[in-house]
Amino acid sequence: MKPLYSFFVCIFLFATHAAKAQNHETLKSINLEVWSSFTKAYETLDFNLFASIHSDSLIRISGNSKHIKNKMEYIEGYKSWWKDASLNQTISFRFLERIQNGEKASERGIYKLTQNAKTSDEKSYYGKFHVIHIKENGVWKILVDYDSNENDSINESSYQSAFAIDDFSKF
Repeated sequence: MKPLYSFFVCIFLFATHAAKAQNHETLKSINLEVWSSFTKAYETLDFNLFASIHSDSLIRISGNSKHIKNKMEYIEGYKSWWKDASLNQTISFRFLERIQNGEKASERGIYKLTQNAKTSDEKSYYGKFHVIHIKENGVWKILVDYDSNENDSINESSYQSAFAIDDFSKF
């Protein structure tokens, strides 16, 4: 009986380890295909790159302004906003929850948008987001994107209390 029990314990431990490794690889792919490109698009004001990380079926919800937009409406807003080539900004993300099954993913977290970094005009803005990703033609895309600053209650403390983008051990 004891050898059989040991066998099942070993199988369980192996399966758990393999599942975590696969989960971490999927999160690395999402980081590379979505979040890295998202950040680069913000920093370079590249609305084409920004558009490329969103599904054509995108549903964009802004909790603050109470608007729901499709991809075209959403990207047009960025085209207009990013016309100012002198805009100096960066965006970063930390996570509260990351759930995925290899083809779909749900991620909740806190973003920090900083404009005019390392100048006397530096200003940071924070919000809570929830995105749903899908794989389209083998590439991760944002299908649903919701964010809100929760009545200005999201701040640096909220941001720091979430988990780093590359801290996969929590998920």
